[in-house]
Amino acid sequence: MASLPDHLDIHLIRILYMLLTEKNVSRVALKLNQPQPSISASLRKLRELTGDQLLVRGARGMVPTQHGESLLRPAKRILDETERLFVRKMPFVAQQESRTFHIAASDYLDMQFLPNIVAALRRESPLSRIVIHSLGPNFDYVSLLSDGDLDLVIGNWEEPPEHLHMSKLFEDRIVCTMRADCAYAKRTDVDKMSVEDYLSLPHVAPSKLRTGYHGFIDTFLTRQHMQRNVAVESAYFSLIPHMLMQTDLVLTTGKQFVRHYEKSMALKTYNVPIKFPPMRFYQLWHDRVHQASEHKWLRELIATTAKSLVLK
Repeated sequence: MASLPDHLDIHLIRILYMLLTEKNVSRVALKLNQPQPSISASLRKLRELTGDQLLVRGARGMVPTQHGESLLRPAKRILDETERLFVRKMPFVAQQESRTFHIAASDYLDMQFLPNIVAALRRESPLSRIVIHSLGPNFDYVSLLSDGDLDLVIGNWEEPPEHLHMSKLFEDRIVCTMRADCAYAKRTDVDKMSVEDYLSLPHVAPSKLRTGYHGFIDTFLTRQHMQRNVAVESAYFSLIPHMLMQTDLVLTTGKQFVRHYEKSMALKTYNVPIKFPPMRFYQLWHDRVHQASEHKWLRELIATTAKSLVLK
């Protein structure tokens, strides 16, 4: 690189390529709509830079030197690569193109939302692939988004990282649920749970997504100077309803998640006696894919899928 001349001009490489293919200064000047003396001056500069005559007189006009012929292919390659470098990217045509999208999401979304996203993507872009990563305590989604190994993260945060782009997807009302025939559920009506009961009952909670992060429920309780009795933490959110069926544990989560399991399990759901704000779910992405047409399409597909959810 140190031997390259300063201020190397792509236009000069174009003139080099055309001189070697046309073998005529006048024709090059005509095609580039430039005066012939200007092209002649460029040829002199090229000869100086390469240390070779490049074009010499032959029996039927100008012919490339041996060194000139050796420059023809690399000159064309440079021009082709430069054209690809600055060509404007066309909109993503979902039905015709193939992309691989990497999405990270909590398994809270497994039962309804994520399957709907997968179905929509298969329908709208059948040649594309989707890789779903599970958010967990050791999953550094911030770095993965920045490095390009991850395209999008879906989850609920009270304060998402400020340097990431974000759009709200949906809200979910907070409820708590337990096995319908456990001792507390048998003796307490759904509208009779007290704050004291709620805090003292044995709770099961999802594991922290990252060190120092207490999750939506416990962060809110801490701000209200309250603390619940978390007896179990589970890294497998989708297994928690099955834990409820064999224990006296209580789960506090969104109504959407509970509603799915109420259809097949004997659960009793309470309105929490503490005024939690709703759980707000977002999609987060890095600036590196902010303007990419395929990622704009993906985010719109996810937003549309979120709007189709009927939350009660």
